[in-house]
Amino acid sequence: MIAIGSDALSTVINPLGAELTSLRDTADREFMTDADPAFWTGHAPLLFPIVGALNGGRYRVEGTEYALPKHGFARTSRFELAEQDAERVRFRLAESEATLAAYPFRFVLEMAFALAGATLSMVATVHNPGTVPLPFSFGFHPGFAWPLPGGAAKADHAIVFEREETEAIRRIDGEGLVARSEPTPVVGRTLALSPVLFEDDALIWDRLASRGCTYGAPGGARLDIAFPETPMLGVWQKPGARFVCIEPWAGIADPAGFAGDFRDKPGVMALAAGAARSFRMDVTVRPR
Repeated sequence: MIAIGSDALSTVINPLGAELTSLRDTADREFMTDADPAFWTGHAPLLFPIVGALNGGRYRVEGTEYALPKHGFARTSRFELAEQDAERVRFRLAESEATLAAYPFRFVLEMAFALAGATLSMVATVHNPGTVPLPFSFGFHPGFAWPLPGGAAKADHAIVFEREETEAIRRIDGEGLVARSEPTPVVGRTLALSPVLFEDDALIWDRLASRGCTYGAPGGARLDIAFPETPMLGVWQKPGARFVCIEPWAGIADPAGFAGDFRDKPGVMALAAGAARSFRMDVTVRPR
């Protein structure tokens, strides 16, 4: 485990998956999930090179079929420590024989964490060291405490988007594939959180107007969250659990029945040879 800190926050990151596992303030209050194994043992996995599930767990590149688990392999890969000081750390993952067997592309995925006062900045950068365009998706998947520390009731928590979100949301089927649309549960800019929302799994916005939101409750702590480079969002929990995942995505699960080439999969982007692309998520803690 790698720890960094600022005058307002401390974090712990696991090199396995470069996964943020703890975010605490100076009063030692935890703002991340408790990872209760009765519900979900994750904390904040990184989703690469896919987001969500593939149809049948398989995909095709120029006629050759490959298999990848839901959300890809980054979350179960050990990253190497590339750089560290008191307030920042950077991890690195590159292709290997194992990844090339499942994903036939060279890549480098760097994950940087930096603390400045009450803000944690997380920047994922995908590099293409190969000679052909690199098709991929990327997503963040942090689970935050619900309720947040500070005394506000769980039932009073909400996500308030920076803009009105009027577009329909998407839902997945029993195979984890995008299967249907339904009217948005957002009223104006506010999503009132309730376990009932998640009885049919995640809420998915594939046409998101906002690039930031606030999560919390009146009179309690809140998190200000920014995700300027990710145009989609998932919000998820296991009903009854003490967390909610607010997941900025640049990618999405396969549509039900999708059997096309991976490069044509909705949410997959192509990174030119020699290029890099970054995705940032900032979390600012506003304790009560």
